[in-house]
Amino acid sequence: MLYRFSHKTGSYGVSIKEDDGDQILVQVEQVIKHPKQGELHHPKKIEGVFFHERKALSHFEKRYATRSQLREFNVETMSYEDSLQQAITNFEQQLKADDSAHACLSLRSLDQLKEDYSIQYKRTFV
Repeated sequence: MLYRFSHKTGSYGVSIKEDDGDQILVQVEQVIKHPKQGELHHPKKIEGVFFHERKALSHFEKRYATRSQLREFNVETMSYEDSLQQAITNFEQQLKADDSAHACLSLRSLDQLKEDYSIQYKRTFV
């Protein structure tokens, strides 16, 4: 069974690997929303801040969560790679609709991430 799990600014479909009551070990199975790029404490700002490049959590990556962090999984189940491509496409569409300098820098960062993902998953991400 999959659950929705938010980590930083990304959202993922996860399965439970261990449940000891307080902490639940979850494993990433798919990407729902790609993490935002840039400085999280100063959104949309690019001057005078370190612009972070944020990758999505990897397939099979594990994280500890609490029960309250898990939500109903309410999206289509798909392979990790297909879900990553869909999340990238959705994020790119949002960024292209915004003509700000932050969006331009985020798109450049996402282009580099697509190259990294292509090497990591041996599949071309467009």
